[in-house]
Amino acid sequence: MKRSSIKLADGRELVYYDLDAAADREALDRRPLEPVESVSELRLDRATGDWVAIASHRQARAYHPPADLCPLCPSRDGHHSEIPAADYEVVVFENRYPSLAGRAGRCEVVCFTPEHERSFAGLTEARARLVLEAWADRTERLASLPGIEQVYCFENRGAEIGVTLAHPHGQIYAFPFVPPRTAKMTGAAATHRAATGRNLFEDLLAEARATASRVVLAGEHWTAFVPYAPRWPYEVHLYPHRRVPDLTRLTEAERAEFPGLYLELLRRFDRLFLPEREPERADPTPYIAAWHQAPKTGGGELALHLELFTVRRAAGKLKHLAGVESGMDSFVNDVVPEAAARRLREVAS
Repeated sequence: MKRSSIKLADGRELVYYDLDAAADREALDRRPLEPVESVSELRLDRATGDWVAIASHRQARAYHPPADLCPLCPSRDGHHSEIPAADYEVVVFENRYPSLAGRAGRCEVVCFTPEHERSFAGLTEARARLVLEAWADRTERLASLPGIEQVYCFENRGAEIGVTLAHPHGQIYAFPFVPPRTAKMTGAAATHRAATGRNLFEDLLAEARATASRVVLAGEHWTAFVPYAPRWPYEVHLYPHRRVPDLTRLTEAERAEFPGLYLELLRRFDRLFLPEREPERADPTPYIAAWHQAPKTGGGELALHLELFTVRRAAGKLKHLAGVESGMDSFVNDVVPEAAARRLREVAS
């Protein structure tokens, strides 16, 4: 893997990741951009103990631009985008409109492919492996920054999720605090260790592997399963069999097997709601793919895993976060977990 770092016209960092060591990505950013002055503020909600980011500058970010003005496509004559090069494989750059900035953390954008109409599920295994290597590299580098507590790699796909740029991409957040969901998981893991002497996430994986009705697919080094109590209609967790804290600790064998399993999972998600009579008219399934990695503080028990879920509960129907979910953070699921796992097995390639 070749890693090439440049500076954009406004001073932000951009990094190209290439399989070809001879790749030349030295094009200059010729846009007349002013230096970035993003200011994020963190405020503590004393009623819950949760941190809230205030980032009013994000109101000016791009919102569903036409394809010919996409800021994530390679630059070309007449259109200078966020990526100066005329082509790329995988690229990561600092977000111009970040939720977290300065002392309040850092946000980066990850572009998986230069092809505007492609999706992650349409990548080759080699390209998906390159994305994994980029995630691991960014995790290591961002975690080393002063004040960073946790690195979170994720992809939002689909307008129903709230995506405002159609180009296939994900994001990386470097949090200066431990986010609420991570705090809940580390707390639950500590309680489990005190009660049983065992690791919670190792037990969750072992229980899922022993319960065939919730396993979606498995390899030599990874297993994908529907959790016992999922929050979302179709939710799959992907665990390496060996407990590690983050992406940087994966072995070569684990990294090599991941792309095939993950791409198959994504393709199954896209087949969940295919109409029987006109499958070509199906809308791509909206989803969130979220990597959970151990934070620096109190994260010794948390195991690396990926959570993949969709807000679509049936063809043409969304799972909206209504009064009980949004108001009380108490989820109600419309789909039986075992039925969701069965459906995901049925739509295998």
